Amino acid sequence: MADLSLSDVANQQWDVIIIGTGVGGATLGYALAKAGKRVLFLEKGKSHLGVTDALRGDYAESYFERPGVPQPKHRDILSRAGRYHGEVEDISLARPRRFVPFIGSGSGGSSALYGMALERFFPGDFSPRRNYPGAPDTTLPEAWPISYEALAPYYKAAEQLYRVRGGGDPLRGEPSPEHFLPPPPLTAGSQEIFDFFREGGLHPYRLPLACEHVAACECCQGYLCARNCKNDSSSICLEPAISRYGARMLDGCEVLKFEATRSEVTGVICTRHGEPIKLHARTVVLAAGALETPAILLRSASDLWPRGLANDSGMVGRNLMRHHIDLYLVTPRTPGPPDNRQKELAFNDWYHADGRKLGSVQSFGRLPPPSMLAESMEQDIRDGALPWTAPFFKAIKPLLKPVLGRLVGRSMVLATIMEDLPYLDNGVTISGPGGGRLCISYRPKEHDLERVSAFRALMSETLRPYRPMLIKQAENNQRIAHACGTCRFGVETNESVLDINNKAHGLANLYAVDSSFFPSSGGTNPSLTIAANALRVAHRLLGKAPDY
Repeated sequence: MADLSLSDVANQQWDVIIIGTGVGGATLGYALAKAGKRVLFLEKGKSHLGVTDALRGDYAESYFERPGVPQPKHRDILSRAGRYHGEVEDISLARPRRFVPFIGSGSGGSSALYGMALERFFPGDFSPRRNYPGAPDTTLPEAWPISYEALAPYYKAAEQLYRVRGGGDPLRGEPSPEHFLPPPPLTAGSQEIFDFFREGGLHPYRLPLACEHVAACECCQGYLCARNCKNDSSSICLEPAISRYGARMLDGCEVLKFEATRSEVTGVICTRHGEPIKLHARTVVLAAGALETPAILLRSASDLWPRGLANDSGMVGRNLMRHHIDLYLVTPRTPGPPDNRQKELAFNDWYHADGRKLGSVQSFGRLPPPSMLAESMEQDIRDGALPWTAPFFKAIKPLLKPVLGRLVGRSMVLATIMEDLPYLDNGVTISGPGGGRLCISYRPKEHDLERVSAFRALMSETLRPYRPMLIKQAENNQRIAHACGTCRFGVETNESVLDINNKAHGLANLYAVDSSFFPSSGGTNPSLTIAANALRVAHRLLGKAPDY
């Protein structure tokens, strides 16, 4: 944006303003810019495109002056590392606590940190109610307003756009997609685990990854890629949208609220480096993530929209989902420490098991460094039910770090991703002056905890010969990387925020394309579904299928 001043930006009528550059926003903006639309991206975090002071190739925590969990004082380091640096308050607990969530902020959003797994939802995920006949009172819909078949061509287009490598899931009843690029051979440890699962009657396959797998690839889950092999929304969509197709971006630009009539958004109120700015566009798209998108709408309350913009239904911020994720550490029998950096395999035999909907199992990649794990464990103890034990943990922490180091170096890690259900009392709210504090409330229900226990029992029994170590994360609200559902789309205006085309009910020019539109969370990674839907929305906005 060096060639445009803020006044120049403010004085223009853009075709489309997109708030957020993660998978939803960048993918949509790329398709629209390539079709000739004048697109302006607004990114709250820093741009890392061509920036030399970006912190790449390691976790932000490695740059802290002393070991510790992220706090607002680490703002500069976190922002240079593509990380969110604001505090979120968890008001679910008897003692509300604040934490800095491990999500992305900056060019590429959370995709700049993601593990690159791009999985399709199953067809049955689009009719979620039938998967939970005994579910308690929940807002889980009978069906999504679109079907798997309607999204299938966009799934394929997104897989091609993001250059997915991997194999086909044999349980889907389809051959390995011809458009998938070939993955590298399995590492020795992963081959052992792959064969173990297959010999046990399961159906493992190569996990689809948006990765180029260059020499010495580190997978880079949790930090910015230093070798340009991570196919995130910044490299695949944002950069070409700007360099080839004339899109523009303002980074460090925080959207405070919208001005609107009862029928359309008339202004986007922002601040950049302390300077206020008001922007205008024919179409405005929210893609700030499932936490920030509802917060912007709630802060946009007015006499015309007293409950928040697009919130006649009262559903803005409600139905927060985040997946229940656990980690299992397995030590292969293959001699020598394994190469455990890559996410290589997955299976879905328990996606539906014994009449219960559970989720997927997949490689997680390498755990964070021992110092990070120790600090995170200490913080969890401080915030947990027995905070008085924290001084004892602090005393033994120096002895624990070598043990954690051996686990990090010798273990293959598997993750279970289990679908959680949408409940009205799980959600995002705002508080404080101007709605500046973002709050979440999320309590797993007994029905969900029973499924978590069932999933753990299946994993423990299957992995028994390896004597796995379970790291329980399913109940931990700070693990919120897969947040979704807070501005769901649907047909009935009293039950949803967006219509079938992701346009806000009652507003002609406001859309949302991040994971907030999900009516249910599915049982696997959300990124590919977000990207595919963004291409579907681009099709609707352009009146034709975009040139991907």
